[in-house]
Amino acid sequence: QVQLVESGGDLMQAGGSLRLSCAASGRILSSNAMAWYRQAPGKQRELVATITSGSNTNYADPVKGRFTISRDAAKNTMYLQMNSLKSEDTAVYYCNAGLYSGKYYPLNFWGQGTQVTVSS
Repeated sequence: QVQLVESGGDLMQAGGSLRLSCAASGRILSSNAMAWYRQAPGKQRELVATITSGSNTNYADPVKGRFTISRDAAKNTMYLQMNSLKSEDTAVYYCNAGLYSGKYYPLNFWGQGTQVTVSS
């Protein structure tokens, strides 16, 4: 019954901006911490940003100052605003529902992913 659907990925030039969306079913956004992950070819899936049910946020060092995670519970949607894009940001981006207690603990609720490609 839990569904997460990512959208908004695109082909971009370095320095550009892009906003990703994650549509969530039910009461996921109000009841859970949420996160964005990304995975580049041949690489491990890495945590990008987290947001708690109280809207506290944390970011991985490579995206700090450039990306912003947010949620709109009324629209059942989480967002990732990506600015000053770099080629290193090229990856499939996934949203996840989990919990936060000192660190983020992902649960096994994933979307299908959306491709972001940044050309230098």
